[in-house]
Amino acid sequence: MVFFNVPRLLDFKNSPTHLQFNRYVLTGYRPASTCTGCLRSLFYLHNESGNIYTHGVSFVCFLLLLPLSIPWSEMDEQWLCFVHYLACLSPTVGSVLYHIFMNHEGGARVYDALLCFDMFGVCLVNTLGALPIVHITLLCQPWARHAAMFGYVLFSCRGVRDALIARSGARRLQSFAFQALFRAFLFFLRWFKLGTGNPESLHLYVIMDVLALMGGLVNVWRVPERFSPGTFDYWLNSHQIMHIAVILAILYLHWGTMEDLAWLKGYECPQK
Repeated sequence: MVFFNVPRLLDFKNSPTHLQFNRYVLTGYRPASTCTGCLRSLFYLHNESGNIYTHGVSFVCFLLLLPLSIPWSEMDEQWLCFVHYLACLSPTVGSVLYHIFMNHEGGARVYDALLCFDMFGVCLVNTLGALPIVHITLLCQPWARHAAMFGYVLFSCRGVRDALIARSGARRLQSFAFQALFRAFLFFLRWFKLGTGNPESLHLYVIMDVLALMGGLVNVWRVPERFSPGTFDYWLNSHQIMHIAVILAILYLHWGTMEDLAWLKGYECPQK
């Protein structure tokens, strides 16, 4: 039961201008609200409810459950565990805050700041999530490993910059292209036995990147709502589908990393 007055939801044309970025979602927009009003929107249905709860529930589950499967005390290089854990949490934190407070009465200025925070979380999972993969793939080649780490961080810094200044979903998706190509190169090394790592993890990483790419494309193409405007205003629109794809991608990243960490505990590089 809701113990406060639920505000009248708006249609697309009457919603705040900075929220008019998906013309196929026609109803269910929250009016401009205070911080308290934004938080109250957690308790009634609107067209951002699905986006808030897909990542909000996932954040709580990741926060509490992922540490139980990470071998913290068994690893000599514990930074791999911490980096991986932070990578899994980062996109959900920014996303939840963005979707809760995007209709804040501060308008476009507050919205842009929240969007930057959301995109920074996405950049973090792309950056931090790949560092254990780089480390383990080039485990026995220290010079190449250090160079690859440095190069990937540089690509990531450029990706952060491009994502934060992008003015469209397509441009934001393109911001992560260099990172995706870099990971594809690492997968190539593993596939042809030129790099190290658990053979069981490779297909998990590939599925991770395919899910992330498909989620991004669905969001850019506005599928399925572009084919039936108004039908998917509250549930199963493109952004919610992308959220689900992101959560699945994080799970595959986690499973792949756990396979690699288990392999790392018993592996020694051959003596030269």
